[in-house]
Amino acid sequence: MYTELLTSLTPEQASIRDTMHSFAREVLRPAAKKLDHLPAEEVPRSPLYRETMKKGYELGIHTILLPEAVGGMGLDPVSIHIVLEELGWGSSSFAISLVASSFPALACLSFAPESMSLIERFVLPFCRDKEGKVIGCWALTEPDHGSDWIIGHADETPDPRMAGGLTARKDGQGWVLNGQKSAWVSNGPVATQAVLFVSLDRSQGMRGSGIALVDLDRPGISRGKPWDKIGQRALPQGEIYFDDVRIPAEQMLVSTPDFYAAAIDASLALANSAMGAVFTGVARAAFEEAVRYTGERVQGGVPIHRHQAVQVKLFQLFQRTEVARAISRRVMTYNYSTRPPILKYAVASKVSCTEAAFSNAHDAVNLFGGMGLSRESDIEMIFRDARASMIEDGINETLGLGVGKEIAKSWVEHLS
Repeated sequence: MYTELLTSLTPEQASIRDTMHSFAREVLRPAAKKLDHLPAEEVPRSPLYRETMKKGYELGIHTILLPEAVGGMGLDPVSIHIVLEELGWGSSSFAISLVASSFPALACLSFAPESMSLIERFVLPFCRDKEGKVIGCWALTEPDHGSDWIIGHADETPDPRMAGGLTARKDGQGWVLNGQKSAWVSNGPVATQAVLFVSLDRSQGMRGSGIALVDLDRPGISRGKPWDKIGQRALPQGEIYFDDVRIPAEQMLVSTPDFYAAAIDASLALANSAMGAVFTGVARAAFEEAVRYTGERVQGGVPIHRHQAVQVKLFQLFQRTEVARAISRRVMTYNYSTRPPILKYAVASKVSCTEAAFSNAHDAVNLFGGMGLSRESDIEMIFRDARASMIEDGINETLGLGVGKEIAKSWVEHLS
């Protein structure tokens, strides 16, 4: 367990940390390790996956981003960060799955807070669920669109070639959806509801997009097989197809370009802030695995942590972990308590923490030597899980490009 440098940490927050760490150690890490060895298509059907998700729901983890007024845990930002870091320490797969599950409910409260019919349909049943039966997903990525969502919606000159592939057409009192979301939809194979990004006006490129709430048992919806990945194998991801799927008008939460631009910025800011917290936990897991193993492994007649080269490396792992916690907790504290959140700081957190996680895992594998390559070791799985983080929720280079473009533009405007 790390040394808590926040001197204002309350007894309640300390209790949350201890409870979540026990859950991560005793439930998440062992389950993720076993599921990691299964074929991808068997993971969503596995009793172990379902039972693990159910245990998370029993603790209310799926509602950590939601207010008490609707049955959520109503946690403060620091407590949310503590939970996400501990979940990431145990399994980034389950951390992402549990958090992404709440995105439809969060979107409903954010973009349609006065619609009691939608809240009663999408939010309240989710918050009351203690068995993991109501699972949400955030369906953004498409076969021809991924990280370009980060910068495409902000283009001053609309480009029809950048329009989303999943379209929504107004039809009478509702909308008709056609197209697909790609294999990177977290929870896609198991989700019962989705917050869905759609193209309303292709001539406006990404600026002509909207955001809908969709219950995934509607006629015309089908799914591809779960994505077979090198990492985060306990997180089911897969395509969702829409063939003349009809939804009521009220389920189109965002349908105007100006509102959409602000909505996607807010969505990306909250998601990337959460990623920073989760992968702070992964960075810490790699660091702690390295400390443990270097104290056990003997070379040259002594435990290898007695060698100076190893001590320098351990310090670097420690340093990255502490820097990751510092930036991710600070960004989450701001973005989860301020409206609107600021995307560029969320991106800085996500990029910093995922790169820290991967660097720590990479160096830890080297410290393990041959054992670090064994499928039997936790660090081998942590290494593969960390690698995925620099792609999901936006490839780090593209995220940086989007923020760099904004910084350059604001600097020019400042000078003028």
